[in-house]
Amino acid sequence: MLCLGLPIGPAVGSPIAEVICAPSEQMTRKLVEQFGTARRATGLRSPEEVVEIWTDDQGDWTMIISYASGQSCIVAMGEHWQDLGRGDPA
Repeated sequence: MLCLGLPIGPAVGSPIAEVICAPSEQMTRKLVEQFGTARRATGLRSPEEVVEIWTDDQGDWTMIISYASGQSCIVAMGEHWQDLGRGDPA
């Protein structure tokens, strides 16, 4: 599992006790260069927030929320990611 070594601060009003936040460029650089992850999926959460899933070849995954302000925060991490791909809708 990843340990990014970025500053940790409390998540006010969040069920997650602590989140890791950093400027988006710094977060991306650390995920790519240090941990060998790649962004595999994105989705719009609101006009100001994009959810990103980053995975590595061993199946570790990290969920990031990137904000329009230029800040990104890790909100969840785990192991054994499986890309199920798109199934036939028919």
